[in-house]
Amino acid sequence: MATEAQGVEHAAESGGLVFHPMDQFIVKPLFGDGVVGMFTVTNATLWLALTVLAVIALMVMGSSKRSIVPTRTQSIGELAYGFVYKMVEDVAGKDGLKYFPYIMTLFMFIVFANFLALLPMSFSTTSHFAVTVVLALAVFLTVTVLGFIKNGTAFLGLFWVSSAPLALRPVLAIIELISYFVRPVSHSIRLAGNIMAGHAVIKVFAGFAAIAAISPLSIVAISAMYGLEVLVAFIQAYVFTILTCVYLKDALHPSH
Repeated sequence: MATEAQGVEHAAESGGLVFHPMDQFIVKPLFGDGVVGMFTVTNATLWLALTVLAVIALMVMGSSKRSIVPTRTQSIGELAYGFVYKMVEDVAGKDGLKYFPYIMTLFMFIVFANFLALLPMSFSTTSHFAVTVVLALAVFLTVTVLGFIKNGTAFLGLFWVSSAPLALRPVLAIIELISYFVRPVSHSIRLAGNIMAGHAVIKVFAGFAAIAAISPLSIVAISAMYGLEVLVAFIQAYVFTILTCVYLKDALHPSH
């Protein structure tokens, strides 16, 4: 610790850093130090698998012995179920409830991935665009295909603002079209960016904790940031899910 502190102090005097906040996001092979290939088992693979197992443990195993007086695990599962069900019903309407299983799966996967990333020595899977882009594209393609299946060419009414003056409608149609295709970009960047930023800041504060003079302040800052990240982990899962519900509503009821 003394050597590390001296190194940090020396680096601070020379204007450099001996710790690298972004190193925690590097995808590495779980076994060995070889090149990461298509079928390489990595740290990301491990924590994605743990996320799936955690969701199964809560929602399947936790509810396998349901009772009138619920256990703690059953209570958490029921709260999550009711929370997402109400969200889908309020935003997408009654017609959106048939797609509740998909939205529930999205929410539970993201919220568990975010919370598991807060464990010591864990890996933040939702800080990677490779994960969030796949989730966002899945939502985008699903609602687009659904929109055409349910409404046919009437789905294009989503881009035609009939309430606007006729002269402005073509301009607004172009804007709406661009906005629609930007959805998966903003959907994925919002989640990955917020998770990555929070973890990087915690890592920076942890690096400065090695300096004895500012160690107490660093520990306080780490504690505050960790508490904030617990809140962010839930909020980002909520935001991703509620936007999915909004996009689903557009697919089911495209007319302005």
